[in-house]
Amino acid sequence: MAPSRGRPNRVRLLALRVYKSVRAKEQALNIHEVARRARVSTATVSRAINRIPTVNPKLSQRVWKVIKELGYYPNTQARALVSGRSRIFGLIVSELTNPFFPEIVQVFETIAVRHHYEILLTSTMNDPEQMESSVRRMIERQVEGVAVMTFGMEEALLENLKLRQVPLVFVDVGPRRPRVSNLRIDYLAGIRQAVQHVAALRHERIAFITGPHTLKSAMARKQAFLKAMHEIGREPDMNLVVEGNHTMEGGRLACGHLLALAKKPTAILCSNDMTAIGVMRKCYEDGISIPRDLSVVGFDDIRLAQFMLPPLTTVQMSQAELARLAFDALLAEVEREEPLPEGSEYVLKTALIERESTAICRESATLKTNHPAPIRTVG
Repeated sequence: MAPSRGRPNRVRLLALRVYKSVRAKEQALNIHEVARRARVSTATVSRAINRIPTVNPKLSQRVWKVIKELGYYPNTQARALVSGRSRIFGLIVSELTNPFFPEIVQVFETIAVRHHYEILLTSTMNDPEQMESSVRRMIERQVEGVAVMTFGMEEALLENLKLRQVPLVFVDVGPRRPRVSNLRIDYLAGIRQAVQHVAALRHERIAFITGPHTLKSAMARKQAFLKAMHEIGREPDMNLVVEGNHTMEGGRLACGHLLALAKKPTAILCSNDMTAIGVMRKCYEDGISIPRDLSVVGFDDIRLAQFMLPPLTTVQMSQAELARLAFDALLAEVEREEPLPEGSEYVLKTALIERESTAICRESATLKTNHPAPIRTVG
């Protein structure tokens, strides 16, 4: 059977209709069509999209109504060229696999969207080369500011950002200079509460597993522990202060070292929750009951802490509040006409969250005394 002569024409006609339909949609989805339907100039559309405050509110509302009706997505690169602003903030974290960071990223992004900002997220994986690559990408994208939430990376790798006067936010380690904001964490307040808590439970052999001594934040937590012990009138036993690496395996190994001592601790405070979880794992392996045989306290209050068995007593360092402070610091710096000579400083409070991984020391409970030595507390 011979093919119909009209079939090629029908195919061409169908293709033409599809082409015209696509072209019509492309024509509809541009700034000129938005301006035509909103009955304003393209310049007004551009200013409304870039949220320039001089635009008449009624005109701006009309423009955004048409944008939503058309499903038009403004070209962010074009917007940056017109406004001279990228409306992008960089966010650098150590590693997204660490349970501490996902909430920071989520909250930071949520606040950014609310303020019509995008975020350029990168994870350094604690690798200096990766950090350098991340910084280069942010310069190329002309970010308006960068929050560095790494808890310990070499400051020299960020020199390019400093030279370009890009606002920066650091945790604990930022230099006092213009366009640099520091988020200072009040480690002492929370760790003091933790020390007083276990001391009030009659624990005398109190151990502390630190983070890596190369991290300023880890050393700050260690010093907070030593100071808190002195405040209650106790001389810290340095045999009970061991170095960890802020990982579960590091906590497991450090706990093994402490449990091998002739005089084992009855309470272990940890520099972070991941370490504390490793301690709990080691205790499970060795048949040590928490908190009956050993009390354990973490630091950070990651979401996993409340789901441990038993739920982990820990010092809370709110990741949501940390993210909010970081964004507010960047936004304030971007909107500030003249930078402060020594930058800005924000303080993040910490507090003990009591759960079920701590209890009265069994050894002390068996002592035949009704008048235990008082614990001196410091507010």
